[in-house]
Amino acid sequence: MKAQSKAQQRAAGAALSAKRGETKVKDLQGASKDMYDSMSEDELEEMASTDHDGLPDEVDD
Repeated sequence: MKAQSKAQQRAAGAALSAKRGETKVKDLQGASKDMYDSMSEDELEEMASTDHDGLPDEVDD
């Protein structure tokens, strides 16, 4: 799944970092914490690696 906004891509990157043990899970907040709990490392990697050129900063739900 590709990220739909820059904010989503950054949140996925933060969650991926925690999954890999590079940052502490307790430091995650909001969407990145939800992503950490509900997505696999492969899913997070795919979302975090989305090219953010042309993506909006945020998307309305």
